[in-house]
Amino acid sequence: MSDKAADPEKDHPSDRTTDQESDGATDRKTRVTVFVALAANLVIAAAKAVGGLVAGSPALLSEAAHSVADSLNEVFLLAALRRSRRPADRRHPFGYGKERFFWSLLAAVGIFVMGACFSVFQGIEALRNGAEETSTGYVVGLIVLAVALVAEGTSLLRALHQVRAQGGGTDALRDPALRTVVAEDGTAVLGVTLAIIGMALHMITGQVVWEACASIAIGVLLGYVAYRLGRDARDQLIGEAVDPELADRIRSLLAAEPEIDSVEALFTMRMGLDSTMVAARIDLVPGMDSERVEEVSMRIKESLGRAVSETGEIFLDITDRPAQEEDLVAEEAAESPAATGERGGA
Repeated sequence: MSDKAADPEKDHPSDRTTDQESDGATDRKTRVTVFVALAANLVIAAAKAVGGLVAGSPALLSEAAHSVADSLNEVFLLAALRRSRRPADRRHPFGYGKERFFWSLLAAVGIFVMGACFSVFQGIEALRNGAEETSTGYVVGLIVLAVALVAEGTSLLRALHQVRAQGGGTDALRDPALRTVVAEDGTAVLGVTLAIIGMALHMITGQVVWEACASIAIGVLLGYVAYRLGRDARDQLIGEAVDPELADRIRSLLAAEPEIDSVEALFTMRMGLDSTMVAARIDLVPGMDSERVEEVSMRIKESLGRAVSETGEIFLDITDRPAQEEDLVAEEAAESPAATGERGGA
C-alpha cells in the first residue's frame, strides 16, 4: 500500500516561508560573491591578455585563458542561481533544483577546455619554439600578475567570508555555485603565484623552460580542479543520496513513531540545494484499519517535514496489511480445502 506525498497545504506555512526567505538571502549573498568574482576576472583577463602579448609570456597568456574560462563560468553560475529557484510545474514536478548541478558541470567543462588545455598547449609550444622577452616585457608581466594576485585574493577572501558566515565546513560548500567560486579563486591565486615564479626564474636564468613548466603546471592544476568539480556535479545529477548522518536521523525519526513497527528500507535523493526526496518502506504495528493507516501516514509525513526542513517530497510505502484485510485472509485460509480436510478439484 503506497501513499502520495503529504499535502503542502497541511505543512506549516510559517516554517516554509522562513526557510524560503533564508534560502533567498543565501542566494543573494552567493550572487554578490559571483558578481565580485566575475568583475575581477573580466578586468584581470584583459590585463593578462594585453600583458602576455606585449611581454610574449606563455605563462601570462595561460593565465589570461584561465581568467577568460573563469569569467564564462561565472555567467554559468549566475544562470544556475536564477533558474534553479523556479517553482515546480507539470513537466518538472520535483522542481528545477538540479539546474544548479547542470550549470556547475558546464563550468567544470569550461575550466578544462578553455583553461587547462590552452595552458598545457602554451607550455608545450614554449618548450618547442622558445620565447623571447625583453626587460620591459618582464616588468609589464610581473606588474600585471601582481595586480591579478591582489584582485584574485580579494575575490577569494569574499568567497571565504561567505563560507564562514554560513557556518563553514562542508555544509557551507553544499552550494555548487559557491563551491565553484571558491575552487576557481583558490586555483587562480595558486596559478598566478606559479606564473610569477616561472616568469621570475625565466628573467633570472634566461631559460624559457621555467615559464613553460609554470604554464604546464597551471594547466595540470586546472585539469584537476575541473575533474573534481565535474565529478561532484555528475554525482548530484544522476541522483545522490543525503549524507549518512542525515539519513540515519531520518531513519531514527521514523523508527521513533509509535505506529511504526520497523523501517524496512529508506531511500533519499537530493533534488536541489535544499530539497530532498525521501521514500521509505515501513511496517506498521498490526491492528489498524485502512482509514487509520491513512491518518497515521499523513501525520508521520508532516512530523518528518517539520523535523527535517530540507525534505521536499515524502513517500511512504506501507508493507503491513490492515487488520480487516488480515481477518479476511484468515477466514479464507480457515475455509480452504487444506484447513477443512476436503480435497479440492476441478
